[in-house]
Amino acid sequence: MSISVPDSPPLLTVKGLSAYYGESRALFGVGFSVEKGTVHSIVGANGAGKSTLLRAIVGMMNRGRAAHINGIVEFKGRRIDHLKTEEIVGLGVTMVPEGRRLFASMSVEENLLCGGFLARCRSAMDETLESVYDLFPRLADRRQQPVSQMSGGEQQMVSIGRALMSSPELILLDELSLGLAPIVVDQIYQRILTINQRGITCIVIEQDTERAMRVATSVSVLLEGRVVLEGDPDILGRDRVSAAYFGIDNAGISR
Repeated sequence: MSISVPDSPPLLTVKGLSAYYGESRALFGVGFSVEKGTVHSIVGANGAGKSTLLRAIVGMMNRGRAAHINGIVEFKGRRIDHLKTEEIVGLGVTMVPEGRRLFASMSVEENLLCGGFLARCRSAMDETLESVYDLFPRLADRRQQPVSQMSGGEQQMVSIGRALMSSPELILLDELSLGLAPIVVDQIYQRILTINQRGITCIVIEQDTERAMRVATSVSVLLEGRVVLEGDPDILGRDRVSAAYFGIDNAGISR
């Protein structure tokens, strides 16, 4: 399912990360690491702080007093918590945001090309675009179609494809299943496994614990802005993860 390299240092390390919106605190000393070549699922209920965590990793919380972070985020051993989003993308980290955030009036291909804006990506733009179409053949058939005329599942494919256009080493995927039919979600998650098999490390944010655990090499449970459980999903088991998700005392877990 994944290309795990357990003896190498983590690709991503988060230490003591706290995040604030003004005086409101959304994350409380969050810490976890992600090994290269794995799929790391972060699960939690709505409002647990999952999207804020991803925004902090990609530099979208580095905006002064209104939204800011404290703590350490390292990518390949280098601190990135002080960098701008475009600098972090340039290092090889990208995100598929919740809600897709596409340019509705633009075509599929125009949206995809927006993801390859970095100078280091331009020389391989055509090759990368073809690899996206190979992953999502439906997009190749509709490359000139405005995304506003596409289904939610097709739009999600465009959003993932746009992120892949930056040739990332790490891709963050925020709530991929939101608003989509189960059969479409299954298709999307199959593509995530293919992306991982191509050597790209994945962080998957998800409310559906069962689906997240099926694709994960490792899992973290986020509750009210804190990591309350983490480890191998096969060892932790569904019951323990569900208990942590809901903040229920179980095997040493407590709110």
